[in-house]
Amino acid sequence: MRVALDVPLPGLFDYRSDCPVAVGTRVIVPFGRRRMVGVVVETPAVPALAEASIKAVEQVLDDLPPLPADWLALAGFAAQYYQRPLGEVMLPALPASLRKVSAYQGPRSAGGPVQRSDKRRPAAPHAVAAEPAPGLNAQQAEAVHAITAIQGHRTVLLHGVTGSGKTEVYLHAAQPVLQRGGQVLFLVPEINLTPQLEQSLRSRLGWPDAPAALAVLHSGLAEGERLRAWLAAQRGQAQVLLGTRLSIFTPLPRLGLIIVDEEHDASYKQQDGLRYSARDLAVWLGRDRGIPVVLGSATPSLESWYHAERGHYLKLTLSQRARQVELPAIRLVDTRRLALQQGFSPQLLEALGARLERGEQSLIFLNRRGYAPVLSCASCGWVSQCPRCSAYTVLHRAAGRMGAGHRQRLHCHHCGYQAPVPAACPDCGDQDLRPMGRGTQRVEEHLAEFFPQARIARIDADSTRRKGSAAQLFAQVHAGQVDILVGTQMVAKGHDFTNLGLVGVLNADAMLFAHDFRAPERLFAQLMQVAGRAGRHVRGGEVIVQTDYPEQAVYQALLRHDYTGFAQYSLAERESIGLPPYAYQALLTAEARELAVALEFLGRARTLLQELAAECGAALSLYDPIPLRVVRVANIERAQLLVESRHRPSLQASLARWMPRLPDAADGLRVRYQLEVDPLEI
Repeated sequence: MRVALDVPLPGLFDYRSDCPVAVGTRVIVPFGRRRMVGVVVETPAVPALAEASIKAVEQVLDDLPPLPADWLALAGFAAQYYQRPLGEVMLPALPASLRKVSAYQGPRSAGGPVQRSDKRRPAAPHAVAAEPAPGLNAQQAEAVHAITAIQGHRTVLLHGVTGSGKTEVYLHAAQPVLQRGGQVLFLVPEINLTPQLEQSLRSRLGWPDAPAALAVLHSGLAEGERLRAWLAAQRGQAQVLLGTRLSIFTPLPRLGLIIVDEEHDASYKQQDGLRYSARDLAVWLGRDRGIPVVLGSATPSLESWYHAERGHYLKLTLSQRARQVELPAIRLVDTRRLALQQGFSPQLLEALGARLERGEQSLIFLNRRGYAPVLSCASCGWVSQCPRCSAYTVLHRAAGRMGAGHRQRLHCHHCGYQAPVPAACPDCGDQDLRPMGRGTQRVEEHLAEFFPQARIARIDADSTRRKGSAAQLFAQVHAGQVDILVGTQMVAKGHDFTNLGLVGVLNADAMLFAHDFRAPERLFAQLMQVAGRAGRHVRGGEVIVQTDYPEQAVYQALLRHDYTGFAQYSLAERESIGLPPYAYQALLTAEARELAVALEFLGRARTLLQELAAECGAALSLYDPIPLRVVRVANIERAQLLVESRHRPSLQASLARWMPRLPDAADGLRVRYQLEVDPLEI
């Protein structure tokens, strides 16, 4: 038999067994000095090696049925497309206890099946009274009809403005699938979006005589919780699986519909290990299973919009809000000639005061956590630099406002380095060290000074480190216990705040001039999403964006709530210079102790790919190797090589020939490298 193992080596590994073993079965095998759990992928009649040289399987694990053929097909496609060994796709996709040798006991003899004593059956779901479905407006009803009428596979792009009721469309479209006993996979981009959606699903579906089970799956779960949710889905006990990107690899025997909410979100792209896009794999899975896939967003990715405009996807539009409230009015405040108070314009402070008087909530959005981006010395110009990275350390303060010096620390957000704040400048000895710029902690502090009567809460990665803390903070906002919410992108999407009337945006300009060509798209999506939190249930919603560049196309399109215009302008610009979606890319990244070594490897790899492309006639564009924007992280120097082609099959064929030869390029060099197909950040 041929077994896939989670090792960074190409190909499968031959083992023998005294009894027949089905494809998809997990087995424990010896590998070097280790024992590993693997998955049987092939059972050829004749082994590739001499039978005497093939090691025996130690244990056959039949605590689960064999992994199904469609799951194996998805893993195989992901391995091929993203250029990774099959075992590095299959095994990490399983719950940890299903791939740990230590989880199994029993004899270490060949061929003997092992039963796990604890089947870990999922607990019975908590009963919730079913709520009647609210009525749909004409656009929502038309979208539901179009989705439920699909026979077989079709990818649907549901483009709905914020507050247009996309979730109701999802729920109504899912009902026929559930009624006929099918399963629905509901993907969301981030963990903090699951509690609100889980509550909506549970209250809508309820638990009648034939329970419709809902399983939730994301990386924040404990190992046992993840296993129970995975088993409920795999056994067909869960009719709905709600989860983040890792849920795409969960076996669902009766899958009838896939929904990808906020499909544009970069969180659907895994950034380590197998660098897959859960959204793209969802489209492939829908095609493979012959079922509809719904991609929903107020700001679709330009790739999805491109496919919809060309008829590859069915485009459905929700152009009005579900409730009888208008989209929020957007105001650009030109800050070039304004005297700001701790980063706030007079217009924004006045608007905040007005909302407080009316008893409405406000949201201040700043996508920068910590107290200040950097600490500096005004006398000599010293700045707080991470000793291990080519990046500044960020000033953080402990809980409580205006903490004493010992309550402050400098953090590097790249490598995790921490250090106490120095009592004086390390270079000149001046004790007057000053924070430069503002993070969410500093904004929270200043707002408490401006509005001492206001109840202020901050939601970012620092304030939500403890398990359940994010859900608790959001619950306080929904319960009306917060007047002003300060937050990062965690609050920008998916949340339905019933009493939020004002959104203020600080420091949006930071993304305007980034080197990555996708930065304007990300900025526009971020601003549209956070703007959509305002006025969803209250009239007169308002968004104030402070900027030094109000004439920029991103802001002008935002002013008109004009996603279509922005998309057309951006796609025309990308087509003129041959960028995705009009081209396909792969990014080879190298890491070494010295930058010269990383660049040397990438130079060799580039030459090798040029030769391979010439041999097979592939039309590739190869850029020069360059250092990453943040070159050094944790004392490791990093560089990249971008590969591009107008023809996806040519790129894929070239990469498949290139990857096995890269060890030749690394010969004699102490370097680590990884390939990312369809990179989102360059």
